[in-house]
Amino acid sequence: MKTEAEYYQRDPARHPPALTPGYKTSVARSPRFARISLEQTVSEITGPTFGHGVFGALDHDLIKNYASDGDPIGERIIVHGRVLDENVRPVPETLVEVWQANAGGRYRHKKDTYLAPIDPNFGGCGRTMTDGEGYYFFRTVKPGAYPWRNMVNNWRPAHIHVSVFGRSFTQRLITQLYFEGDPLIPLCPIVQTIPDADAIDAMTAKLDLNATIPLDSIAYRFDIVLRGRRSTLFENRLEGN
Repeated sequence: MKTEAEYYQRDPARHPPALTPGYKTSVARSPRFARISLEQTVSEITGPTFGHGVFGALDHDLIKNYASDGDPIGERIIVHGRVLDENVRPVPETLVEVWQANAGGRYRHKKDTYLAPIDPNFGGCGRTMTDGEGYYFFRTVKPGAYPWRNMVNNWRPAHIHVSVFGRSFTQRLITQLYFEGDPLIPLCPIVQTIPDADAIDAMTAKLDLNATIPLDSIAYRFDIVLRGRRSTLFENRLEGN
């Protein structure tokens, strides 16, 4: 007989407050009124959906999917894991997307003016679907740290942006994946808006030597929990736990 609840009470201490002056952008962007909860309509719940037929063979491989003249520069890595619900059940057939800076810390974006060079063989985007056990897999290069205009000498830790779609566009969740052992994590004003150390840990990919390919790529494990007491913190859905 099942004893655990389907949904768990949200723990407000796990999430950062909307207004955190140490993260300067939050001063202008933080809401001043209470959130409004909106129910989904039938059209949002029933579609559109994603299927394996819309993917290219290299969509999950950021080392190859943009390269035209050799491989991108940088530390070759594997990022893999499972998408799980609050009761540790796999979430199959869900779209997972990633985007990131290159090994020098620069995004392929017209508004990124950091002095690190653009890598002609790295686009920085990928996507895949979870399998029947909720498993996903990406191959890429480890992104570099980069400076940002918060205070005089702030640097973002190496990170990968991760988007997970549910059954409709309104269920999309976005988070950032950091890397175990990065000394910039405890110094980053964005990361440190999170008051719960366990929540920061849940956003940190762990070294996984069992999945590492010798003489090729280092592997990191990053499981994504959508709801519940051990949920991964999401940027755009702080009320979702």
